[in-house]
Amino acid sequence: MNDAERLTKLEERYAHLQRHSTEQDKVMLELSEEVAKLRKEITSLRAQRSGDADGGDLPDERPPHY
Repeated sequence: MNDAERLTKLEERYAHLQRHSTEQDKVMLELSEEVAKLRKEITSLRAQRSGDADGGDLPDERPPHY
């Protein structure tokens, strides 16, 4: 393998790694946004549940005849 072929192989690998890095960054951003959305939902559900616990029956309680 001469220097030109070796350089071409290295450039191909570098281009592949750049593309992979870009795709990985995109996925990480999407996952970060999803985590933020899920945290908001959890916070909302916890607040809703604590409000329900103060004011009345919990929806998952067993009926008295069970």
